[in-house]
Amino acid sequence: MKKRDSYMIREHFIFKGEVQGVGFRYRAKNTARGLGLTGWVRNLYDGSVEMELQGPAQTINEALRMINSGTYIDIIDMDRKTVDVDPDENSFKVRM
Repeated sequence: MKKRDSYMIREHFIFKGEVQGVGFRYRAKNTARGLGLTGWVRNLYDGSVEMELQGPAQTINEALRMINSGTYIDIIDMDRKTVDVDPDENSFKVRM
């Protein structure tokens, strides 16, 4: 593990609520990129949104706050778990 990776974590999320058709994925992309986080986000067929974020824990928490403060977005439930860091990832993407 590289020294700079020692503070990095990666978390996997499933968001439920008003999260599709309200700009969630693009708010997530802009927020993550603005904060220097990597990962991805995509809509799921059941109306929820799946996302992974990688970076410092405090920055991930800030990203979640910023995403949920967006107009029209209303997260009513969130599943959250820590997963393995991807040392080769270098950007945040919207997956289709």
